[in-house]
Amino acid sequence: MQKQIEKPSVSMGTALSEQQINQVEHKKGHQKKFKLKNILFQTGTIGFILLLCLLIVGALSNVLAKGMVGFLESIKQPEILFSIRLSLMTSVISTVMCILVAIPTAYGMERFKLPGKKIINTILDIPLALPPVVSGVALLLLFGTTSFGRMLAQHGLKFVFTVKGIILAQFFVNIPYMVRVLKSTIADINPRLEFVGRTLGCSQWQAFFKITLPLAKNGLIAGIVITWARALGEFGAALMLAGATRMRTETLPVSLFLNMSTGDLRLAMAAATLLIAASVISLFIFELLGGERGMLSR
Repeated sequence: MQKQIEKPSVSMGTALSEQQINQVEHKKGHQKKFKLKNILFQTGTIGFILLLCLLIVGALSNVLAKGMVGFLESIKQPEILFSIRLSLMTSVISTVMCILVAIPTAYGMERFKLPGKKIINTILDIPLALPPVVSGVALLLLFGTTSFGRMLAQHGLKFVFTVKGIILAQFFVNIPYMVRVLKSTIADINPRLEFVGRTLGCSQWQAFFKITLPLAKNGLIAGIVITWARALGEFGAALMLAGATRMRTETLPVSLFLNMSTGDLRLAMAAATLLIAASVISLFIFELLGGERGMLSR
């Protein structure tokens, strides 16, 4: 009787062990499949990243290779020197205007409970979504054909086909981007810090100026740098409003356009090289400061 009882127990143990072995082997097979799928997914993702980087680097390096041929001689030409000076002057002025308008706008949109905030946000972002050429046409009609524009022109504020038009076009196109950057920066700052400052005797303006603005320094500088770079390369809106007149409204992008149109590739590539260099340096500074701000917020 004991032997008969023991035999089933041994066979049951053997069956269980085989079932467990099958389950382990099945899990191993699933794990291998998952690993293979993960490897394929990661390889494909990295492949897309590398292809995109190769496309960008290949296109820009080709321009730089052609632009560096006779670069020093090209930038000494009166036309290029004029476009550099005009581009620097207009981009700096428009960036300062963006700073003065974007700081209070971003703070108010982030901290105040405004009625219809989503609608206001949409309106503020419209120039960011519009093609620059459409923005330029809108500004041209507003300041060139309306009674408002004619009244400003009578008082010396003429924007159509003037340097003032370049500054206005750069401001109009870039102000939404500056507001977005500053809104993101202010959102990372705890509003309780301002509340504590106000309980200690600061007014709302003092709390903003002494607490929020210093904490937003990195984001503010990053926004200024990238806004300046975008202003430096603004073309479509400025072309529609200020035109493309040599040695008058000829910024670097306009110089690139005019020289490409006339077949002077040497000057065109020199202007393109300067714009690429300014953009790359600005983006590097933007990423550096933005990264530091992100680390501090965590």
